[in-house]
Amino acid sequence: MTAPDESWTTESRNPATSDLDRMSPLEVVTAMHVEDGAAVRAVGAVLPEVARAVEAIAERMRRGGRLVYAGAGTSGRLGVLDAVECPPTFSTPPGRVVGLIAGGTPALTRAVEGAEDDEGAGRADVAGLSLGARDALVGIAASGRTPYVLGALHEARARGALTVALVCNAGTPAAAAADLVIAPLVGPEVLAGSTRLKAGTATKLVCNMLSTAVMVQLGKCYGNLMVDVQASNAKLRARARRIVAAATGLDDGAAAKLLARCGGEVKTAIVAARRGLEPHAARAALAAHGGVVRAALGEG
Repeated sequence: MTAPDESWTTESRNPATSDLDRMSPLEVVTAMHVEDGAAVRAVGAVLPEVARAVEAIAERMRRGGRLVYAGAGTSGRLGVLDAVECPPTFSTPPGRVVGLIAGGTPALTRAVEGAEDDEGAGRADVAGLSLGARDALVGIAASGRTPYVLGALHEARARGALTVALVCNAGTPAAAAADLVIAPLVGPEVLAGSTRLKAGTATKLVCNMLSTAVMVQLGKCYGNLMVDVQASNAKLRARARRIVAAATGLDDGAAAKLLARCGGEVKTAIVAARRGLEPHAARAALAAHGGVVRAALGEG
């Protein structure tokens, strides 16, 4: 991997913490808290770029495309984390939102030496998904120079997929390899080079925005209610009941009975209650309006 240069600010020393080893615990965590604010501000400065990526990704996913994250180390784990949360939160089918990490599954729990330096592996992992023009790949690399991520971006772009670089430095090879660039410039870390800190925080914030805003565009919510929740455990079943009750005015018991009649489908239950329909008719109304609850209710 290329050695850091002066433009690689994520590897620079932070003058505010030059005496980190002499600080008290309170001083250390206070310094970290202050620097975390810089991560939030850096993301705020790139919101238009995030929004452009959301629009482009949603347009492709409406046509059946996939959202793929690719990264190494912390960046890869954050992408995988975002991907695995989509099925329970938004009922996305397996494989619709995918996380690729250098070194594969073992790299989720331990460092895989040299994995991030393998550009060919990035290409091969993307090729294995057979990405095409309906798909989008977000290459995540705090440095913007990670060979695995560069390989993934190059392969995805060659296959006609939308490519987005999520980086924390300016003027990087990853940015040059992508159609769209999201670059929250968080500056030097409290602990020099430890990009799991501010850079990781900024990355998590942007991934949250990308997946959530894309799913909102795809009709996965009604108001701010999580109407496509996959009620796969007790907590989520209780959440599903609360959502149906909030959207329909039913009490908890009635919401539970309606959900049971609707096979646990929150959207179906809401449309059935609000329009006085049987579950099969509510499903048909949703299907006719692309699964968007507001449209199926005739609310525009």
